[in-house]
Amino acid sequence: MSCPALFLDRDGVINVDHGYVVTHDRFQFMDGIFDLARAAVDQGYRLAVITNQSGIARGYFTEAEFLAFSAWMAEEFRTRGVELAGIFHCPYHRAGPVERFARESFWRKPAPGMILEAARRLDLDLARSVFVGDQPTDMQAARAAGVGLRVRIDTEDNEAQTQTADHRVGRLAEILPLLASWTRRTSCCP
Repeated sequence: MSCPALFLDRDGVINVDHGYVVTHDRFQFMDGIFDLARAAVDQGYRLAVITNQSGIARGYFTEAEFLAFSAWMAEEFRTRGVELAGIFHCPYHRAGPVERFARESFWRKPAPGMILEAARRLDLDLARSVFVGDQPTDMQAARAAGVGLRVRIDTEDNEAQTQTADHRVGRLAEILPLLASWTRRTSCCP
């Protein structure tokens, strides 16, 4: 039977968005990310990171550097008792100077490609899944993929930018009761 997933954007959700981060000295985990991840796993969710990484196409860092850094990040989760089921990234951006990655891609959010590929590879039930992001493109991709619950971390009071989110929160801790409620509502077992 397919499992639900907690999809997490990276920059602005897992870590503070300092812009194109792939070094330890610039990487800072968001407050509450490990509590949210543990709660999700305890409730039967698989964790998948869904992240646009145009810094690769822009030549700020290589794909190999991103992958090595992602392995470090996954190990940080593991040492805190949480296993990431997968990290899906889109290295493409049409305006990038790195020719190999300078193109449009169905994987680049707001397109749903990364989410659909994660669902295929990890046998995920998208209708019972949750996506947490901080950008309108995250919510658009989740909606296009059929993710059941979309939560946007957003401290701005701009309703137009959050139309595709089901909930808007200011902190990760605010997601915990939403996740518990969603889990009860979508559980296949009484």
